[in-house]
Amino acid sequence: MAIPDRGLLDWLDEASAERGLSYANRDDDWDFVSYRELASLVLRTAAALRARGVGDGDTVALVQRSSPGFAAGFFGALAAGATPCSLAPPFAYQRADDYARHAGHLLAAVRPRAVVCDDESLERIAKLSADAGLDAPVTFGALVEGVEPLPRPLPLPATALVQFTSGSSGHSRGVRISEEALRTNLTGMRRWLGCRPELPAASWLPVHHDMGLVGFLLNVVVTGFDGWMMQPDDFVRSPLRFLRCLSERRIAMTAMPNFGLSYILRRVRPADLEGLSFDALRCVIIGAERVDPRVLEDFHALLGPHGLDRGALLPAYGSAEATLAVTGLLPGEGWSAREPDDSDAAALAGTSVVGCGRPLEGRTVSIRSEDGSELPEGQVGEIVVEGVSIADGYVGDAGSASGTSLGEGGLRTGDAGFRRAGQLFVIGRLGDGLKVNGKMVFAESLETLLHQRGLPERRVAVLLGVREGVPTGVAVFAGVQDGWRETAHEVLAEWLPGAELLSVEVPRGGIAVTSSGKPRRRVIWKAVCAGWFSESTRALAPEG
Repeated sequence: MAIPDRGLLDWLDEASAERGLSYANRDDDWDFVSYRELASLVLRTAAALRARGVGDGDTVALVQRSSPGFAAGFFGALAAGATPCSLAPPFAYQRADDYARHAGHLLAAVRPRAVVCDDESLERIAKLSADAGLDAPVTFGALVEGVEPLPRPLPLPATALVQFTSGSSGHSRGVRISEEALRTNLTGMRRWLGCRPELPAASWLPVHHDMGLVGFLLNVVVTGFDGWMMQPDDFVRSPLRFLRCLSERRIAMTAMPNFGLSYILRRVRPADLEGLSFDALRCVIIGAERVDPRVLEDFHALLGPHGLDRGALLPAYGSAEATLAVTGLLPGEGWSAREPDDSDAAALAGTSVVGCGRPLEGRTVSIRSEDGSELPEGQVGEIVVEGVSIADGYVGDAGSASGTSLGEGGLRTGDAGFRRAGQLFVIGRLGDGLKVNGKMVFAESLETLLHQRGLPERRVAVLLGVREGVPTGVAVFAGVQDGWRETAHEVLAEWLPGAELLSVEVPRGGIAVTSSGKPRRRVIWKAVCAGWFSESTRALAPEG
């Protein structure tokens, strides 16, 4: 049966009292909100926003954790004829000064007409809003208290979402997503995955990130299937609780970055899974960062004996500027890893690349050279995306060091990759590479090798560039442990012959990351070149 296109607010007219969203609570239980209850809350939110002066096309900033209030805030802004945007709450940042710079920049860029936040975020957001010359924020509870709902939603705004980029190369940028682009991306994902209301889904992803927001929450609500929601920090505390949810609730779909799979592998032992079953799980979407083939193999080895089908692991590729999804493997297809042509083999630094599937309907993906010409299969170049669901542009200043750009030629992603048999294989950011002996080596490839040799994710970052005219590779360690420097020296010396090799040590948690956890490589690189880490910078050499 064909899966139809659905408007973003169509679900309000057919909201179920039996299906809805379930949120994990502190009592190892779940709090259920039906779609009928959520629909009423959406229309109350819309009325409250209009009463606070929000007009057609205004922006409403949401600084909230995953919650019924966030879902109502997002769809309530749309029902009020306004454009929602989601900012990371403070919990997503380890350092208060990093958060202040991040959130303050975004508030100043989008200048929302209203800011709706959690109780726990109110104090910080109030200060940042005042600094930006904005009206005081309001908590969601205070916003809707005593408000009667609108009888029906107002016409949708032209811009249905301002989605922020990860900011791995500098400040995050606000991407303007049209109603048509958001709707067609959700439709494309439903058809790719075969989403139906009877197939429940679960997520621990933050809703300020496009994978958690568009890829999960919006897809779940607009389609109308049951969604089981955990907080990211709850997942970090107990990944086993999330796995129990997948088993006990017969979850069919979930999503996470490679880091999530790797974290489960570190924290969950085979004996912990006794009595659990994952045979209902048909879609584990893996995106947002490069996928490690060994992590996929090890994850299947852990959960496979409990019913997980290898074909349920679905590497995918997307970006904020493409609304989200660009390519993905079909459920049941089975993932594969490949290398580019021999002439570009150094691009991988000794690792194979996992295929991220084929373009979703209405999208085309090409690999382009520096001069813009299309490259044949197997050759490495820049990934360029064209077709439906491409963003309209950026909010305010479009300048960025990321290399991503929108224009008549489509979306130039700034990502390096190649194609094989119609599949896209993503290597890493073009700006995070270094040419060695005429071939490119990518930071993400070197990090993958370090992870495979035992250095945990989020504890090491590799930086590549030219420093004072000298090709340089830097290993940044967060809470360095015995043996890490030697391992890093072996890997970097092998793949960066002739380059200067440095190590930088920062405290655990001291590697600057985006709100989605990616290393801000170019930001750290600039800091290294400026001498900010001079006291802990030294030559990377074997220990002893």
